[in-house]
Amino acid sequence: MTHNIYAYIFVMAGVSYLIRVLPLTLIRRQIESRFLRSFLYYVPYVTLAVMTFPAILGNLDAPFVELLPGLAALVIGVVLAWFGAGLFPVAAACCVAVFLIQLAV
Repeated sequence: MTHNIYAYIFVMAGVSYLIRVLPLTLIRRQIESRFLRSFLYYVPYVTLAVMTFPAILGNLDAPFVELLPGLAALVIGVVLAWFGAGLFPVAAACCVAVFLIQLAV
């Protein structure tokens, strides 16, 4: 059985395009639903968490020294977010924390 890689690329490109274009074409006025607006407000934060947590907690068999940068970034990110820091400052602080701890260890 042979697979056509170009068909896979075309389908992937089409789905990616539709995901980005459909909201722009179907929603022409401001969203008034309070539930939907709050849902869309938290999408960037959830996306960051979904990408970050598996990397932090994914390798629990490693020695503690290897887990320390990820755990420190998790704690720093939660604390900064708790006190109202935005998405970019939290992400930047976590990256700096991981970099500095890896330099120190």
